Amino acid sequence: MATVYTIGEALIDFIPARKGVELKSVESFTKAAGGAPANVACAVAKLGGHAAFIGKLGEDAFGDFLVEKLADSGVNVSCVLRTSEANTALAFVSLKEDGNRDFSFYRNPSADMLLNEDEISDSWFARGDLLHFCSVDLIEAPVKYAHRKAIGLAREAGAVISFDPNVRLPLWPDGESCRRAIHEFLPLSHIVKISDEELFFITGHADEKEAIASLFVGDVQHVIYTRGAAGATWFSRSGLEVSVPGNRVKVADTTGAGDSFIGALLYQAQSTPQILQQLAQVDHEQVQELLRFANAAAALTASRPGAIDALPSLQDVEAFLRGEAD
Repeated sequence: MATVYTIGEALIDFIPARKGVELKSVESFTKAAGGAPANVACAVAKLGGHAAFIGKLGEDAFGDFLVEKLADSGVNVSCVLRTSEANTALAFVSLKEDGNRDFSFYRNPSADMLLNEDEISDSWFARGDLLHFCSVDLIEAPVKYAHRKAIGLAREAGAVISFDPNVRLPLWPDGESCRRAIHEFLPLSHIVKISDEELFFITGHADEKEAIASLFVGDVQHVIYTRGAAGATWFSRSGLEVSVPGNRVKVADTTGAGDSFIGALLYQAQSTPQILQQLAQVDHEQVQELLRFANAAAALTASRPGAIDALPSLQDVEAFLRGEAD
């Protein structure tokens, strides 16, 4: 089986004990492993796929915790580096009553930002692998150039590149810096996942069709547009358009739901070599099944508190799709 590599940040999410309370008023938190690329690697592994995480953590207790959590989830941690130059990143979260959240990040700098291009090995990637990345670690720091090298090596090896912008504006000097970085890396991707909350910010187009069309730049072959409970639509450069409705669940915490979605999608692509071999020619039925499975994984994750701990197993997703209780 091919490997799904993810690159970027792994961090500690501090989740509030109470919903509907502003961050300044939260009195207690629960520690949870997080960071979108780490979540995606765990999503793949917990479904039974092969996943590896590329990143840097501090030589501290939080870094130890994250390495153990990744490994316990089945993720290959041989590409995780450690440093004493900075601490592991932290994020304090406040949850609204509907399960949506706000973040306050502590990373100035954090260990993940110090991953440098010389630490990326040309022996990691092979044909048929997938490399997934997000935008948080595309800031002007060594890790941005580590991303560029990893993407270049993966492409040379024949891997498929997946990009989820996963916009987190509090981590950027300004919105324009974030948008520029996304547009710089967008053409290097084959698959792009984007949410309804991000579409206008990234593209500047108010019209949904125009916005989606503008994302087909460079090597982008497919754009997966997610709308939470409203479902998802897969758009292909070839003109294919497939929509699948969402799943209604009682939302506990939306943290990690989008990561579970793309992780489930990459797991299926990894498990079905024909999909990767014929990426530009996927058909309606294949895409429909990919989206149904990914939607189910996301819904299950949103129905549970936390991120990595909330990610479903293959048995969970299959039972959910059969209409059985979680």
